[in-house]
Amino acid sequence: MSQMTDMRKMEEEWLRTERLPHVWCPGCGIGIVLNAFLRAVIRRNIPKEKMVVVSGIGCTGRTAGYVNVDSFHTTHGRAIPFAVGIKFARPDLNVVVFSGDGDLFAIGGNHFVNAARRNHDLLIIAVNNFTYGMTGGQHGPTTPTGAYTTTTPYGNPDRPFNIPHLAISLGAPYVARWTTYHVNQLQNSIYKALNMKGFRVIEIISQCPTVYGRRNSMRSPMSMMEYFQKNSVINNKASYEEMELTYNGKIVVGEFRNVGGIPSYEERYEEIIRRAQE
Repeated sequence: MSQMTDMRKMEEEWLRTERLPHVWCPGCGIGIVLNAFLRAVIRRNIPKEKMVVVSGIGCTGRTAGYVNVDSFHTTHGRAIPFAVGIKFARPDLNVVVFSGDGDLFAIGGNHFVNAARRNHDLLIIAVNNFTYGMTGGQHGPTTPTGAYTTTTPYGNPDRPFNIPHLAISLGAPYVARWTTYHVNQLQNSIYKALNMKGFRVIEIISQCPTVYGRRNSMRSPMSMMEYFQKNSVINNKASYEEMELTYNGKIVVGEFRNVGGIPSYEERYEEIIRRAQE
């Protein structure tokens, strides 16, 4: 019991408790992800003054207001370039982008692609709830084909982004995907990523019972979590095709790439400056 109490106190130290209760809907999965993140940071023993959290617009973007560190709630889709600027100005900081699928892969998609190919030293925590939850439940670039949303009442005709495939193809040294059901695995992944350099991407499939779930026969948080439990398959060696998300299909999760020793963009840049000054 004492260990649980101690962890609770440490977690509260990393939160702006005066801003609680939070604004997320009952049953939302973002709080689960935030808790896993805080526990990984505490385990990693990172000083608060060495941590920065950047979020964009959307439900997940509100995390920047709850973490008790220097944090920034940026304009829609601009979390990654904002974080890149922080990392250039203060390369000693641990810079984390904590945002949602619409923010990172719709309006912010171009920034994700170029930051990944350059291997900027950022940790990307991408909460994917398949929808634009804050603005009415419209379909987005990660909505599974066939899913029902306010803008696809007869089923989504689009093919969703395969986020792990995209990140790996761009050279990201660490790529993983979990659901909010896989709390321990998620916490361990964040911990591992915090110990690495380069562009690290963790996608978390999260429940949104309020808008996505109730339009897709999962009207309660528990029904969505049960879906994750029954349909998730851990496969660290999954092919790119197996990583793709399908409506009412299997969710392949795991640690898909973990490669150390790849110089980050910031390290390569510093080397160029050093040689120029010789």
